[in-house]
This record gives sequence, structure tokens and C-alpha cells, in this order.
Amino acid sequence: MIGQGQPGAAVDYGRVFAKAIDRLHAEGRYRVFIDILRNRGAYPNARCFAGHNGPKPITVWCSNDYLAMGQHPAVIAAMEEALHDVGAGSGGTRNIGGNTHYHVDLEAELADLHGKQAALLFTSGYVSNEATLSTLAKLLPGCVIFSDELNHASMIAGIRNSGCEKRVFRHNDLAHLEELLAAEDASVPKLIAFESVYSMDGDVAPIAAICDLADRYNALTYLDEVHAVGMYGTRGGGISERDDVAHRLTIIEGTLGKAFGVMGGYIAADQTIVDVIRSYAPGFIFTTSLSPVLVAGALASVRHLKASRDERNGQQAAAAQLKAMFAEAGLPVMASTTHIVPLMVGDPVKAKRISDILLAEYGVYVQPINYPTVPRGTERLRFTPGPSHDAAMMQALTQALCEIWERLELRQAA
Repeated sequence: MIGQGQPGAAVDYGRVFAKAIDRLHAEGRYRVFIDILRNRGAYPNARCFAGHNGPKPITVWCSNDYLAMGQHPAVIAAMEEALHDVGAGSGGTRNIGGNTHYHVDLEAELADLHGKQAALLFTSGYVSNEATLSTLAKLLPGCVIFSDELNHASMIAGIRNSGCEKRVFRHNDLAHLEELLAAEDASVPKLIAFESVYSMDGDVAPIAAICDLADRYNALTYLDEVHAVGMYGTRGGGISERDDVAHRLTIIEGTLGKAFGVMGGYIAADQTIVDVIRSYAPGFIFTTSLSPVLVAGALASVRHLKASRDERNGQQAAAAQLKAMFAEAGLPVMASTTHIVPLMVGDPVKAKRISDILLAEYGVYVQPINYPTVPRGTERLRFTPGPSHDAAMMQALTQALCEIWERLELRQAA
């Protein structure tokens, strides 16, 4: 009979969901979000509201606001001016009511930053990756995407949602990438998707060599620069600017929420590709655009970092100093050629325990990085020292970690 239910016990939905959470607890990778407020103008100082009476002063060591631009007076002033000029929200999607002049100006600045004809803003780096990759591949019949095995989850989502064939190449392995490219028919559309700085290990892609392969096998290139824009290059254009290869890349994707200190994502490419994504990507078309307040702040940040190297130089010096302190103390700091300072733990429960002790006893905030962000058995603490982390802070952090390593009888560096 139509509409008649099937016999059997009713599904206990609550039990299913509770078991899913219990699995995370059992594996030591249940995520706890810290309850904090940053102190304006005093980064990396903040206030923590969890586990005690009233706010407790803490030092933040894991923010992606790498250059503290979220605290920069020029950025804050621009946001305040925009708020009082045009109000809080954008008014809807870009098509309906959100295409403020701030958006137009910022896209022009980003296109110029990467030496491209045009740029397109999204609400986040995740959305820009997912929307662009899924749309681009759908518009190329039979397209095959070649993806580095350590690519961001947002890139993987975009590739999956495109419905096209994919080939995963070993991380930064040019020989494997060429083997996969050579195996495809020459007439098949191809796209190589990869990152510049891989943020969990701190290593860098061989961009020029990948572009060589793209030229040889007639493939498009898609470079995720989210952990590099603002950080590298004379004007903050990323590793592709530093290595003078931006002109060889088809699409460069970046974020406004890390080194630029605000929020949002974008792509930069030639005018036709940007127009195609603007016209076809549901993740762009049907999403309320960024608030003009946020866009104004990002615009001020991009303009400042195009002209100033002080923040980049200070951050690189801080990262080098912290790596040296960790290594000298015998802590298992992982090799990194970038601003990322990863400390290997290798166990999710221990990584969480170290993080908890640091926060409770030392007022140090650093999140443990567990699966699926990194492979199982490679759990770590990921430090991102900025230009405002001074030598005294680093010394105190190093001493705290040495004490905890000894207390928990953890393995030190070889």
C-alpha cells in the first residue's frame, strides 16, 4: 500500500549521532574550540574565557593572521570608515545588491597584485576553491584534473563536485605527475591543481617545474596561494611572485583571511576565465557577497602590504628564531623552509594533552593538528610566530615545551 512504512525497529537517530561523536573522543581527535577575544592593538595577546572565572590573559601562537594585519590601524580605520559610510551588510548577492564599489576596487588591486587581467571575490578561500575548480572542470568536456595528494580539503571538494576524472600525484613528485600526464590522450583537457606553501609541513611546490610540465602536456594550472599571499614576493604576491612565475599560471587563488588579516577568498586570471566563473559558479552567483566593511579592510591591507616589507621581514625573522630555539632545545621541530613552525608529536591524545597544559598552566594557546588535517601518526602542534612575537615570548614558550616534554616522557629530536 502506498505510504505504508516497512516493518522493523525505528531508527534511533540520536544514538547514531552520539556514537559518531564518541568515536572522535575515543580516537583523541574531538575538536574543542577555544573561547577567546583578541586584544586590539596588542596581538598576540588575547583573553581566554574557558575553564576559569573571568578572562585569563593568554598568548596566541597559532593564528593564521600571520602578519597581525587584522590589528593594523590602517585596516581598522578603513573598516570603521566604510561602516559609517555605507552600513554593515552588502545587500545580497553581487547580482542583486552587493556589488559595491569597494568590491570593484579590491578586485582591481588583486588582479594587479598577481599580474592578471581580472580577479573575483568570494566569501572565503574554501568557497573560491570549491566553486572555481568544480565549475571550470564542468565546462571542459572530458577534463582530467591532476591533484597533489596534500591539497586543501576545499580543492578536493571542488574536484569531486566537478564530476570529472582525477589523478592524484605524490606530493611535489614531478616524475609521478609527468607519468600521469603522459598516460592521458593528448586531446583530453587537463588541469593541474596544487598549492604553493603546504601549511602543515611548511614546504613549497616546484612551481616553475610544474609549469614546464603543463606547457609540455598542454594543461591548465591552478595554484592555491592562500598560505603565501601577503607573505612572499616584493609586493606580497606569494611564492609565484617571489619566483617570478605568476605569468605562467592560468589561475591563482588566494585568501584575505590569513596574511591580509580580514576575510574572503579570490581568484585572479585572464578576463575570460574570471567572467566564466562569475557567470557559471553557483558558489559565487547564489551567495551573499562580502560585507563592504570587510572588503574595505582587506583593500587597505592589500595596499599596505604591496608597499611595506616590514611585516614580512619581521615575521620571517621570528619564524627563523623560533625554529632555532626549538632545535637547540632538542624539541622535534620539523624541517620547514617557510613561516610555518611544526612540532611533531605523533599521537592525537598526547598532542591534545600538550595543548591543554600549555593553555591551563602557561597561558599559551596553540591548537593540536590531528587527522584528517594531517595523516594519522603525524599529529603535531603548528606554531605561526608573527612580527609581534618577541624573543622573551619565544624563550618562555620553549622552556614550557621542554618541561612538558619531560613531564610526559615524550621523545625528543634525534
